[in-house]
Amino acid sequence: MSLLNREVFWPPADELIEVAERIRARLGEWPAAAMRWRICLTAPEAPKADDLIVLTESHDADAGRFADSGAAVLDAREGRVTLHRGDERFALEGERSDDWLAALAAFLDCNFEPHDALTLALAWRAGDENKADAWPVDFATFPRVADLPPAPEGGFPACPDRLGLYPVLPSADWVERVLDLDVRTAQLRRKTTDTADLKREIARSVEAGRRHDAQLFINDHWREAIAAGAYGVHLGQEDVQTADLNAIAKAGLRLGLSTHGYYEMLRALHFEPSYLALGAVFPTTTKVMPTKPQGLARLRRYVQLLSGRVPLVAIGGIDAKVMPDVLATGVGSAAVVRAVTEAPDTAAAVSSLQQMFAGK
Repeated sequence: MSLLNREVFWPPADELIEVAERIRARLGEWPAAAMRWRICLTAPEAPKADDLIVLTESHDADAGRFADSGAAVLDAREGRVTLHRGDERFALEGERSDDWLAALAAFLDCNFEPHDALTLALAWRAGDENKADAWPVDFATFPRVADLPPAPEGGFPACPDRLGLYPVLPSADWVERVLDLDVRTAQLRRKTTDTADLKREIARSVEAGRRHDAQLFINDHWREAIAAGAYGVHLGQEDVQTADLNAIAKAGLRLGLSTHGYYEMLRALHFEPSYLALGAVFPTTTKVMPTKPQGLARLRRYVQLLSGRVPLVAIGGIDAKVMPDVLATGVGSAAVVRAVTEAPDTAAAVSSLQQMFAGK
């Protein structure tokens, strides 16, 4: 857990490393960082892939000149902080404490990706290390994601704060089968390039949702979901760039958004969705994930920050064995796939999972 005996800041900065050490000591045990970042307070002549170069002066050259080295760049000028990493750009606005760079080093050491470590560092306030729980949990201190389009006027309709068991299912047959077992939240994730098949499957699933008065979400296919009058749609982070959120809101559909860490949670909240999905909690084979598994410790912190602000759904690799631990974080819903679709006895599996939510 120590930051000593390695190069954390360049040039060496004794005062910063001392503050970073104090902060890191109060953040608890986390897995060893996958990459040992070096925070460069001035631009090195020969930057490396594990360098995070901080630009603070207006005469510093454009961040793009370091792209070939593979280094990440933090442009901390003009009232915002923008992280450039490869082709990705993460822009955040908000107050900064004097300790933000020391906090950044500490959160990087907790194995957070640079954009999430930066989000936490900007939420850090001087003296937080003296609190009983030093972790940033006051939403008011967190930065804002910059340069986003306006949220849809009027927003999206609300859904229940605790959506309970949330099976993600491959077909209308599965949707009908599971809703017949008294499940009240489900998602159709239909993987097909056949337009006619897709429309039929969505129409059947939506009708089953109506019969059972259930919250039936359609994954990705928002146009077809609008046409069928679905309860809601579920989109990934990448879909926010291409989907017509205004059309979805105008049609009265609920919106669920996937997130994979602090930065994406703040970005998703800007659009005022009906719920946030937090994942992947554990490794999953049902789809290719853009990020490493989050784990229960992170999930617990996400719930602590966002509970009561928006309904939350844990997702990714969740089965009956780990469900009690997932629910112990306080999350109000958990999405499952193989725990239902690959169960030897579907009815028994659903009943067992439903019982775990009783009283939660």
